[in-house]
Amino acid sequence: MSDSTLAGTRVVVVNWRDRGHPLAGGAEEYAERMARSLAAAGADVTFLTARAPGQSPGALAHRVRTVRRGGRWTVYLWALVWLAANRRRVDVVLDCQNGIPFFSPLVVRRRTTVLLVMHHVHDAQFGVHFPAPLARVGRLLEGPGSRWAYRRAVTVAVSPSTVRAMRERLSWTGPVYVVPNGLDRPKSTPGERSDVPSLVCLGRLVVHKRVDRLIEYTERLARRRPGLRLDVIGGGPDEPRLRAMAERAVRAGVAVRVHGYLDEAAKSALLDAAWANVTLSDGEGWGLAVLEAAAHGVPTVCRSVDGLRDSVRDGETGWLVGPDDDLLETLDQVLGKITDPAAAGSVAGACRAWAARFDWDASGERLVRLVSSLRGRSTVEGWRPGQHEALIARFTPPADRAALAAALRRTGVGPVTPAVDGVLAEQHPAGDLVAALHRAGATDVRVRAAADVERLLGTAVADRPGGG
Repeated sequence: MSDSTLAGTRVVVVNWRDRGHPLAGGAEEYAERMARSLAAAGADVTFLTARAPGQSPGALAHRVRTVRRGGRWTVYLWALVWLAANRRRVDVVLDCQNGIPFFSPLVVRRRTTVLLVMHHVHDAQFGVHFPAPLARVGRLLEGPGSRWAYRRAVTVAVSPSTVRAMRERLSWTGPVYVVPNGLDRPKSTPGERSDVPSLVCLGRLVVHKRVDRLIEYTERLARRRPGLRLDVIGGGPDEPRLRAMAERAVRAGVAVRVHGYLDEAAKSALLDAAWANVTLSDGEGWGLAVLEAAAHGVPTVCRSVDGLRDSVRDGETGWLVGPDDDLLETLDQVLGKITDPAAAGSVAGACRAWAARFDWDASGERLVRLVSSLRGRSTVEGWRPGQHEALIARFTPPADRAALAAALRRTGVGPVTPAVDGVLAEQHPAGDLVAALHRAGATDVRVRAAADVERLLGTAVADRPGGG
């Protein structure tokens, strides 16, 4: 994507870390990819982030200027100081929340457009990582504090389940749009699957991912599945403890290996050999690792929690484990099911087809369209309780489709989807949408709630009421 949609727009992307940080994960990938897309659309983009030991204070790459200030906690103060000092030179702020947002609306101009990026709600995770008093402070900042500070802002969530979590657990009433993660296609040709049952766990190694539990389950499952092995790919603060657990498992005769970070070739080789990817995470905004595994034809077994239930098509590209399900039995059943090469091939094909629906350029274009539609609007209507989060409108278009598309852009409804005669409209009352379409010359307008998958993909996929 390279155009001048946002030419002259000065954008600041604020994120806890950048991709060069040793503790970077999926949130950093998302922030940098969106920054690149905004720059490719002509915006003047500054990426404001923390500085890890050994990192330079600044850099310029992909037309994005990176400014690094402060550490794990002091970056929040540094970011506010920087934004306040440069407030007259900032038109748009992409404020990326990693448990605690930067509270940028407190220091930028009233007319500056602020978009809060939410990957997932952290309320339960504060108690896992911090003592009770600090956990309470975190919940106050994420909930009531953020609701007040961002009351005039627009939120970008990476999945429909994140939107629901914000409404239900944070009592969020502001408008929330979905811009999902993208994916890079595997560069190598698919390799051969392992002859013996092989599990892989792909992602950052932090406590709430529960990789320790997976190692324990693998040791028990190996008694039923001789030769079973587990490869853990990724790094993070929990890596030393998990390596010690893996060494004990090996001494007990179970093939468990914690690899740490791997280059793309080594990672792809392990994914190609795997029978299934397993994650026991407490919750995610989205399963970036799930889609990466799916691109290699590898299904995922995971808990049915926020984010992961969006990235896995239950029974097609993986299996969701409910709170009352026996994980050990589920893993055993899955391995038994995909022992058959024909069944494994069918699942692998579904995985690759699902992963192919996600692309970083497409996600970036959705964000650019949203930013473009918000620029110049003095007010943004909030979400109304009881209102559908997203709608699919099907209709008979007028002869002049270009005029229709232009009229819809002016309403903020969104673009005409390329595959069908219709639109996906987020945060828009049904009556207002129908009226806008009629004014644009459309006839025979039919409106229904959008399914979660349609909201993720940004287009209608079935002419029926949607669920999840």
